[in-house]
Amino acid sequence: MTDNLPPRFSLPEIGLLRLQGPDAEVFAQSQLANDVTLLAPGQWQWSCWLNAKGRVLAVLALLRIGEGDLLAILPDGGAAEFGQALQRFVFRRKVTLQVDDRQASGSFASASLASSSTAAIAADGSIELDWGSAGLPRVLRISRDPAAGDGSAPWRQADLRLGLPRLAADQRESWTAQQLGLDRLNGYSVRKGCYPGQEIVARTHFLGKAKRATVLLHGIDEGVAAGSAVLAAEASIGQIACVAAPYALAVLPLEREDLPLSVDGLAVSPLPLLDGLQR
Repeated sequence: MTDNLPPRFSLPEIGLLRLQGPDAEVFAQSQLANDVTLLAPGQWQWSCWLNAKGRVLAVLALLRIGEGDLLAILPDGGAAEFGQALQRFVFRRKVTLQVDDRQASGSFASASLASSSTAAIAADGSIELDWGSAGLPRVLRISRDPAAGDGSAPWRQADLRLGLPRLAADQRESWTAQQLGLDRLNGYSVRKGCYPGQEIVARTHFLGKAKRATVLLHGIDEGVAAGSAVLAAEASIGQIACVAAPYALAVLPLEREDLPLSVDGLAVSPLPLLDGLQR
């Protein structure tokens, strides 16, 4: 699906939320699951926002642009709604939450300036991030320079192949961070201070109680929806968490028999996730 794409293409699904002010880092540290204090200016990390029961409300990347200046990059969009939801917890902290009106675009190519968790931030405010791996190189750009074409579909397929979950609205609050494989992406911390859902995340990690994990499936039909059952020999063993046909990420038991799998009556095959998106 990448053959007909221009070298740089638009990614209109991606939302951007700016967190600015003297308390931006303190606020983000109190709400998001990863350790914001580890970020130096120009660095980014995967993170997530959880409810009190440890269920994932949003998966995001958090970039520290500078002192008191953070950018939340939301693969599933909804920056305005995300900002409004976070605003309820600001209280007296000196931080403003504002939708960033810059545009996201992508390229299936190696990054020229950015590398791993270090972004390249230009004087005009444009940003380049290394959003891929050696096996599947990608560049995410954030700028005011519009790009041609819409590359959302192949970009979403690549996300799933790299193990980055893409959650539809009806799948939010359905899965824990471990079930979605966010440990693979270093997308949460079990040692930082309190944040919503932290107790559930830490308990699952330290007691080893995770019984399900993310599996990449291939052979998914266009009509399959998130939430569909995954069957093994006609018995339901799990559910689809997100879809980008012909791929899907499913949450399945860690221990299961080696039986043929199917979704909506069609045979599907498990594939290994591509490594290299950890940040």
